[in-house]
Amino acid sequence: MHGTVDGFRYGAVTPAAAYLMACLGGALGLRCIVRSLLNEESWKPGWLALGAASIGCGIWTMHFIAMLGFQVKETGIRYDTGLTLLSLALAIIVVGIGVFIVGYRGSGKITLGVAGVVTGIGVAVMHYLGMAAVEVNGDIRYDPLTVALSVAIAIVAATAALWAAVSIRGFMTSLGASLVMGVAVSGMHYTAMAAVSVHVHDNGNGAWAGDSPTSLLLPMLLGPAVFLLLAGVVVMFDPLLVLGDGEWSRSATSRRTSAAKEANEPVPQHSSAGFAEPVGQARPRQDHYGTAAPQWAPPPGHDW
Repeated sequence: MHGTVDGFRYGAVTPAAAYLMACLGGALGLRCIVRSLLNEESWKPGWLALGAASIGCGIWTMHFIAMLGFQVKETGIRYDTGLTLLSLALAIIVVGIGVFIVGYRGSGKITLGVAGVVTGIGVAVMHYLGMAAVEVNGDIRYDPLTVALSVAIAIVAATAALWAAVSIRGFMTSLGASLVMGVAVSGMHYTAMAAVSVHVHDNGNGAWAGDSPTSLLLPMLLGPAVFLLLAGVVVMFDPLLVLGDGEWSRSATSRRTSAAKEANEPVPQHSSAGFAEPVGQARPRQDHYGTAAPQWAPPPGHDW
């Protein structure tokens, strides 16, 4: 029997919430990657890892929040916990591969293309691994052409996200890129869900009347959601991201100058020619020709 598949059981609530989580993960990830590129003295691996984990968690939570609205009217739905958590780990790992490639190799066409393909295929595999965790009283089948289209969308979305990560610096441009990334990731998900059809078995329907998907998925969604909240706190209170590169440099210079004054140390000053001149050291007198006049001093042994 052909099952009736519905991906919008709660109307627009789950698509909107899924989109917001994809945007949140994308925005945090982009800002972390920008942070690793703004200051070479920062701990680049840590910021890149935080960015990859943020984007991966955003994609994963987007997927399973959207799956809260998925139902097959003729059968209940269960989720395999192991495969669900494995899909989360896979999302973070494959995004991390792409992020570290562009973080250390730059945004050349070949580098960006390889990283985008690897990350996009990984995101698609994460989606279908998450779908493999879905258990129904029947067989889940996929339309091959629609699956191929969803993979292509994932690759384009991943490539665009990685390009934005190494090319965009400003806060507003990063925010705009994350909104576009949310559209692409959500579009990939619902394109992939359009490929799904379910052939329901005629018997055993009562055995599937167990816990609802909401009670199964919400506890697993709590961990990644808390992680994104903590990542947001780190990004919001990082002074380099709050002030920007130029303001941070000026602020650091001001702090060093204030510290030198408090320690009664000479503070370097710059002339109009750009050369440093020691403070507290008198310049030699100049005569009316502009040349330095010799400084007269009493001969040794005379105390005048």
